[in-house]
Amino acid sequence: IVQLTTCIHHIIKHDYPSRWTAVVEKIGFYLQSDNSACWLGILLCLYQLVKNYEYKKPEERSPLIAAMQHFLPVLKDSFIQLLSDPSDQSVLIQKQIFKIFYALVQYTLPLELINQQNLTEWIEILKTVVDRDVPAETLQVDEDDRPELPWWKCKKWALHILARLFERYGSPGNVSKEYNEFAEVFLKAFAVGVQQVLLKVLYQYKEKQYMAPRVLQQTLNYINQGVSHAVTWKNLKPHIQVNHSLDLILKKIYKDQMEYMLQNHVFPLFSSELGYMRARACWVLHYFCEVKFKSDQNLQTALELTRRCLIDDREMPVKVEAAIALQVLISNQEKAKEYITPFIRPVMQALLHIIRETENDDLTNVIQKMICEYSEEVTPIAVEMTQHLAMTFNQVIQTGPDEEGSDDKAVTAMGILNTIDTLLSVVEDHKEITQQLEGICLQVIGTVLQQHVLEFYEEIFSLAHSLTCQQVSAQMWQLLPLVFEVFQQDGFDYFTDMMPLLHNYVTVDTDTLLSDTKYLEMIYSMCKKVLTGVAGEDAECHAAKLLEVIILQCKGRGIDQCIPLFVEAALERLTREVKTSELRTMCLQVAIAALYYNPHLLLNTLENLRFPNNVEPVTNHFITQWLNDVDCFLGLHDRKMCVLGLCALIDLEQIPQVLNQVAGQILPAFILLFNGLKRAYACHAEHENDSDDDDEAEEDEETGMETEDPLLCSVFMFPGGYAEFFLWNSSEFPNSKTQS
Repeated sequence: IVQLTTCIHHIIKHDYPSRWTAVVEKIGFYLQSDNSACWLGILLCLYQLVKNYEYKKPEERSPLIAAMQHFLPVLKDSFIQLLSDPSDQSVLIQKQIFKIFYALVQYTLPLELINQQNLTEWIEILKTVVDRDVPAETLQVDEDDRPELPWWKCKKWALHILARLFERYGSPGNVSKEYNEFAEVFLKAFAVGVQQVLLKVLYQYKEKQYMAPRVLQQTLNYINQGVSHAVTWKNLKPHIQVNHSLDLILKKIYKDQMEYMLQNHVFPLFSSELGYMRARACWVLHYFCEVKFKSDQNLQTALELTRRCLIDDREMPVKVEAAIALQVLISNQEKAKEYITPFIRPVMQALLHIIRETENDDLTNVIQKMICEYSEEVTPIAVEMTQHLAMTFNQVIQTGPDEEGSDDKAVTAMGILNTIDTLLSVVEDHKEITQQLEGICLQVIGTVLQQHVLEFYEEIFSLAHSLTCQQVSAQMWQLLPLVFEVFQQDGFDYFTDMMPLLHNYVTVDTDTLLSDTKYLEMIYSMCKKVLTGVAGEDAECHAAKLLEVIILQCKGRGIDQCIPLFVEAALERLTREVKTSELRTMCLQVAIAALYYNPHLLLNTLENLRFPNNVEPVTNHFITQWLNDVDCFLGLHDRKMCVLGLCALIDLEQIPQVLNQVAGQILPAFILLFNGLKRAYACHAEHENDSDDDDEAEEDEETGMETEDPLLCSVFMFPGGYAEFFLWNSSEFPNSKTQS
């Protein structure tokens, strides 16, 4: 079954919705079949469909949402029907429905699918499953094997959903704005009712009834979330038996004694024969990391004990707690960093080993923060660390999409990729080390792209971008055809993630870009496909921007044959509905860049362009639209481009006829742009710092635009300011004085 579901996963990933739309009808047919024997199989197929969209952005999930509009009510009704069936097969099907629901809501809650009415029904289903008794015969199974029984797995997934809904979408004040209303409803209508069922689970455990570990864990996760909300805390408080102790330790008199408490009661536990006690000692140091140590010796003792647990302890849970405790101590205690510096190599080696052994995503955050704290010390061992991380990544992603724990492993794998990216940023000034890291990173990048593991595309393209910021090696140029192939197959939705890498290909190594026509052809093809497809206006803005950058970067470099293609792709997009001014101005800016590149070439291109359902000459339409939208060009670069474009236009020996018709708009446009530039420069001057200067210089360099363009300088340097410049330049317009 695992092999078949993996096949289905890959088929859906490549063929839905473009080539296999019938999969939805097939799933719907078998879901509504009276033959319950086929339900589990078809639910596994539906699970693969949902998993393919699990990590996508909300705007990219429309094919899934359309399908689930039909399937979610069917799943709910089927579940209610199955609740009365106590068989193992029935519980397995229930568990699979829960897994589908969890994958649907884990990262994005589709509010168009889940309203208050059906949420009420789902919450009741979840509470029923958590509350129901497990058959007595399950106690005959060995305790180590009980968590794998379908009854406990079904409870675990029910609690997983409840904890996720509360944590990510149901906690007012802790959710993104689109979930504010949902959070209020969840907290008022459901949170307490669910908590009461979960408290029953804890009381059963207190009475020595068996509870699977993951069931307890998810129960406590939900309870923990409820502590911070008044309505759930009020319900929980009568069940808390430590209130008197809490009242005592909150008194100010004890604050100054925390260091002595650690010294006398926590430090000795590091010598305990019980691994659990050593782990809890590390845990306590973690949560008291902000204690102000009066004695440097006590701080050193805390660090030394934690370091030894990390490096030398035999028990993996102790090592994990020690790793987290050591990192937070270093972050919160000013003198801690200096003490650990001599031990950074064994500390990092221990962290890498633990990550490989446990695949714990918390530890990837720990190692990233440690790398940032000890960037100089890490540099000499960066290659060794990256090799270790790459091997761990390959190990983690071997998990199939339907295997237990695959979601947690995906988060860990993302953390590993981000850690490698952090290492690259640390060694960016060390060319030899970066070159060694490049080969290791390319193997990881190749694995993800060749196996089409979409969940990691964003991190992979970020990694590739980091490898091309200083230079683009021959190996990195070999990556471009693979990126292009991935884009054509299943990477269309990831164009915005590819954009920084493509930008580097254009700006960092323009010579190689122009040395082989296939490179420009691939980049243009991607931009063209985005501008003519359904990628959305954000991606289309990026595509148009990349075309503009190519034109400016290659000014005077002989890409005349590309200009008509670039301009047509951008202006053709304007013949269809445009919702945002950002996309409209960005498409216009491609043509403006072409005007700056070669005015005569652009005008010839516009004269030869023909768009359907548009009788007006393209030249007229472009110039009119440009002047009408001149107030939409914002920022330094866009305004500069407008000024340069207008200067190039009025500097022509043969001015287009349309320019005489709109001459009255030219002067106001210039004044608007220059006033905007003055405000922008004033704002920059007000907040000026070294990094701002570097950023501005990089922007001009990357776009290939010379800031000292003679036309632009003539405006700023004309003796009477830009007003006299316009009066002087008005001689170019036969009718401009009267019309202005």
